[in-house]
Amino acid sequence: MLSKRLLEELNLQIKYELYSAHYYLAMAAYCASEDLSGFENFFKVQAEEEKFHAMKFFDFVNEMDGTVKILGLEEPENDFESVTDVFKKALEHEKFVTSRIYKLMDIATEEKEHATISLLKWFVDEQIEEENSMKSILTRLERMGENSHGLYMLDQELSQRVFTPPVDSEN
Repeated sequence: MLSKRLLEELNLQIKYELYSAHYYLAMAAYCASEDLSGFENFFKVQAEEEKFHAMKFFDFVNEMDGTVKILGLEEPENDFESVTDVFKKALEHEKFVTSRIYKLMDIATEEKEHATISLLKWFVDEQIEEENSMKSILTRLERMGENSHGLYMLDQELSQRVFTPPVDSEN
């Protein structure tokens, strides 16, 4: 059974995952306004991933006989200076999410809540992937600077991204 403290933090994490989806949709909207449909696609797919993460926590809380509480979301930032700015903010946001996962892991470890630890191990690995993805694209954007040809090549590459739920998503 989940402690009150852990249940509150898991419900808060559901909120943060849903907020992440909203934030990435705001980034997708910015990219669309800049006629960068590949970058728009990247962030739409990212939003789908975040909704999947929220539902993974949602299902877990229910499986543990906890009560999911859906909390309100703040309005995400909608104004960006450039696509590079978007990725700087996306990386910053992923680092925040990573800190949240670590906080949950610390609580679960302290409480010896092994089922939650098992779930969170998946999220720890996922956050490594999320941060690396954002860092990699940001690095490429910073290297290309004002090179519009490079920007459009990267835009084309990102247009190919699709969301496929992980096969081991039952964890």
